[in-house]
Amino acid sequence: MKAFVMESGEWKLKNMEEPVTKAEEVLVSLKTAGINRRDLGLIKRYGDNPEALIVGSDGAGIVESVGEDVVDFATGDEVIINPALRWHTNSEAPPAEFDILGMPDHGTFAEKIAISAEQLEKKPPYLSWAEAGSLALSALTGYRALFTKGQLKKGDTLFIPGAGSGVATFLIQFAKNEGARVIVTSRSEEKRQHAKRIGADLAIPTDSDWLKELADETIDLVIDSVGGATFNRSLDILKKGGRIVIFGATTEDTVDLNLRKFFYGQYQLVGSTMGSREELRAMLEHMESFNMRPVVDKAFPLDQVEEAFDYLASGNQFGKVVLNISE
Repeated sequence: MKAFVMESGEWKLKNMEEPVTKAEEVLVSLKTAGINRRDLGLIKRYGDNPEALIVGSDGAGIVESVGEDVVDFATGDEVIINPALRWHTNSEAPPAEFDILGMPDHGTFAEKIAISAEQLEKKPPYLSWAEAGSLALSALTGYRALFTKGQLKKGDTLFIPGAGSGVATFLIQFAKNEGARVIVTSRSEEKRQHAKRIGADLAIPTDSDWLKELADETIDLVIDSVGGATFNRSLDILKKGGRIVIFGATTEDTVDLNLRKFFYGQYQLVGSTMGSREELRAMLEHMESFNMRPVVDKAFPLDQVEEAFDYLASGNQFGKVVLNISE
C-alpha cells in the first residue's frame, strides 16, 4: 500500500506492507486524512531513525475487516479515527498511557490502517469524507478547551487570537451554537470576513490596538494557541477574574508574566490538550445536533502530501487541509 512516512530523517512516499489486524483491531481502508500542524514538526522529533513510520493523526474510511474480538464494528461501516490514544474517560489531565496517533504508532497517511476498535467512532452520515477525515484532532482539542477547561456558557464573550486555524474554526462554531459572543483576530482581511461568515461577531486586525478596539467589550474567556506573541496582549484585554486557556504555542513557548498584575487580577490560567473519548463522543453529538460542519479549505491527493504540508506551513489556509487517499 502507498504511505507517507518518516525514514532516516526524510519524508517519503513509499510502498509499505499492508497491516494485519490483531484480535481487538479493525482494518480501515482510508478515504481521507486531515493534516495538522503537529505533523509538520514530527520530522525533527523522529530524527534519523531508519525505521519507516507512517505519519498522520486524523482520518476516515470504511471498515475492511475486523478482528475476532471486535463486536461494535462490521465490514462496510463508515468510521472516523479517534487520534487520542488510550484516553477513554474525561479527566483533569491525560493518563500516563496517552499518546497521539502518528508517532510512535503508525498513522493515517496511508491507504489502510489497523487500529484498536476502541479508537473508532461511526462517521456522522451527513458529513462528506473530507469533512469526516479532518475533524477529530482539531474539533476535540477545541471542544475540551472551550467547554471542559474554559467552562464557556451562554452569554459569555470569547476572544480567539488567530482566526484561520482548524481549531479556531471549530471554536467559533461551537461557541456560537451555545449562545456566546465571539471575537477573533487575523492579519488577513479575507480571513476576518471568513470568520464572520461562520459566526464570529467581531474580527479585528492582529496588529491593531486591542485595548482600543475592545474598549466596550467584556472578555470572559480567551483561548490562545499562538503563544508568546499574543499571551500578554490577550491577558491585557481579559476581564478581572477571567479565564485564559492555552492549548498550543505556534510562536514562542515561553512568556514573561507580571505575577503581581496576574494575582491582583485574579485571572485563571488553564492548560489543555486534545481530549478523551468521552469528550469526542459529546463533541460529535453537539455537531450532529446543530448540523455543524468542519471548514475544509483545500484537499490534495496523497501523492502531493509535501505540497499540502507546504501550504499548511504557509499559514494561508482558513480551516482544514485534507488528503484524498482513495476515491
